[in-house]
Amino acid sequence: MENHSMTNQKNLNLLLSGAIVIIAGIVYGGHPTYIMPELLGFEVVDLELKNMLRAVMGIYMGVGLFWVLGSLKPKLWYAATLCNVLFMGGISFGRIVSTLFDGVSPLFTPALFLELLFFGWGIYNLKKYKDIE
Repeated sequence: MENHSMTNQKNLNLLLSGAIVIIAGIVYGGHPTYIMPELLGFEVVDLELKNMLRAVMGIYMGVGLFWVLGSLKPKLWYAATLCNVLFMGGISFGRIVSTLFDGVSPLFTPALFLELLFFGWGIYNLKKYKDIE
């Protein structure tokens, strides 16, 4: 049986990363014609690029919501944490590849460190809480 403190520690990774990814999704797709020039310095005029950014928003919001639900519903915790580890590991890998081939991004390097933190934290939680239901 889990105590309340253990439950909070176990779920914090999912809650924090879920909230951050939902917000990032809204930033990417909420109003790309305004946000992208301001944040990243490029214009979004093509319909296809707008569609892609809003699709990324939907992916981020859906995955982030799954993580939040996984923090609230014990039956979803393992799947949500595994999804979180795969997402954070995959996005970290992509940023590392970009850093090696394209150079260091001042804007996204802090994101890389956060993603690596959530990746490691998720692996730790999967190992620590594997026998707890």
